[in-house]
Amino acid sequence: MKIYDISMEIHEEMTVYKNYEHKKPQIKMVSNFDTGTSYETDVTLNLHTGTHIDMPLHMIQGGSTLDTFDITKMITPCKVLDLTHVSGGITKKDLEKYEIKEDDFILLKTKNSDVEEFDFEFIYLEKTGASYLVEKRIKGVGIDALGIERAQPEYETHRQLLSQGVVILEGLRLKDIQEGDYFLYAVPLKIRGVEASPVRALLMEERKLQ
Repeated sequence: MKIYDISMEIHEEMTVYKNYEHKKPQIKMVSNFDTGTSYETDVTLNLHTGTHIDMPLHMIQGGSTLDTFDITKMITPCKVLDLTHVSGGITKKDLEKYEIKEDDFILLKTKNSDVEEFDFEFIYLEKTGASYLVEKRIKGVGIDALGIERAQPEYETHRQLLSQGVVILEGLRLKDIQEGDYFLYAVPLKIRGVEASPVRALLMEERKLQ
């Protein structure tokens, strides 16, 4: 069995959405062995920074929050699709060639995985692609970008997915991951009343005995 860590590392100079300063983590040592009896650190972190999941409240007024979320959706078989040939938005046509079934959790590997800095022209899931995944009744979708869409009008991709209970997982690191079937662990923090959470996302690759 091989385990891949597909999460972003959290630090003060990490890549954040649109390079917004307010999204950069603040990590502050508040006690050390010179000033106290222990070492302690405070972290201030926007919940959409790094690898994270979105809840319906993020884009839907009155939508459900993290404390109502079934975390078993994030401990699940998944499929990594290689879409590194796509430029711009991932459409229904791009996805139709793949065998996507009800309750699948789909991870979209794109050219984003080759770029560490924030790319304002990042590959995203276009609204027809989102509609197609909703029609397929998938469980969740992840992407190797800090947003699943590039602030499209009315945030149609987010709203189509979240309104139908499809989990959105953003900020993945899939550069070293081959297309195929895996097992995903991406459990959120246990925070009441919020619209998102950081996750530590891991993929497990089952290897058959020779």
